[in-house]
Amino acid sequence: MNCGNIMVENLLKDAPIAKKRLPKLKRGSASTQLHDSLRKRIIDLELAPGQYLSRAEIAEEYGVSQTPVRDALLKLEEEGLVDTFPQSKTEVSRIDVEQALETQFLRLSVELEVTRRLANAKDPALTVKAHSILAQQNAVSAANDLDTFGKLDRDFHYALYEAAGVAQLYGVVEARSGHIDRLRKLNLPDPGKSASILDCHARILACIDKGEADTACEVVREHLMGTLATVDAIRERHPSFF
Repeated sequence: MNCGNIMVENLLKDAPIAKKRLPKLKRGSASTQLHDSLRKRIIDLELAPGQYLSRAEIAEEYGVSQTPVRDALLKLEEEGLVDTFPQSKTEVSRIDVEQALETQFLRLSVELEVTRRLANAKDPALTVKAHSILAQQNAVSAANDLDTFGKLDRDFHYALYEAAGVAQLYGVVEARSGHIDRLRKLNLPDPGKSASILDCHARILACIDKGEADTACEVVREHLMGTLATVDAIRERHPSFF
């Protein structure tokens, strides 16, 4: 266990939200935009597991009233990313490994069918977008830009859902992915992780393009189980996040 990691995590957990004021939200549903922004900050660990969330501070930070803040926090609570203790406090939830396992079961079930559908279609046009995203991933990996790499990773999987004609299912899976996504965020900097992702993405596309559905599905299974296979090591490095 790394004492330095624990000290940093405790500081993050106890720190109030930064006082800097973010750009005002665009016209439209303030609560939806606020939810999306806070969710991204939670997934990116900018708002750390266990960190206290003040409605008043969030409202000041985003330049909105407390009503959209309340609505956004309620939705985040439904997604398991925020814990609310009545008459007490609201804080970012700790990472729930059991919930991550359930989400992984759902995602694996869906993506195996997505992959099989694309491989059976034997239409190279369906993977053009995914190939383009993979090329971008290779470029940003070489530059060690992990933030962009992570975004492109999500774009790659969305492109496959879209090509299979089930793009809306991506949102269903993503809404439940907060805990596994935070595990991935902690796992991505590990040596060899980005290379493993690139290798799996390349093999998935190669198998789809050749119509090898069974082999493609084997690679998808290997790919999606990678982070959960290292969860004990992640928990040991970041115990206060769980």
